[in-house]
Amino acid sequence: MSQYMVEFDLPDVMDEGFANRIPAQRLKVEELMEKGFLLSYSLSVDRQKLWCIFKADSETDVMKSVAEFPLIKYMTPMITELMFHNMVAARIPLFSLN
Repeated sequence: MSQYMVEFDLPDVMDEGFANRIPAQRLKVEELMEKGFLLSYSLSVDRQKLWCIFKADSETDVMKSVAEFPLIKYMTPMITELMFHNMVAARIPLFSLN
């Protein structure tokens, strides 16, 4: 499997149609993360760029997932295969029985 960065350009003005699709977008993102297919999802502070890191067998698989995003009609994706993607794993505190 390879890793791919998808960079999205978002619209300057987010209309009501966009806003109404945000809950469905969040659900899709959570679903892809639970499956281990989507590794990260980041939005710029000015809400003009969105970045995702996917783990997939091919760019075609990534394009199929991106096409299922409820907000896709508002976004322009650019897909780049990565050589590597390092990230810090979330540290979960150890559970103590004491």
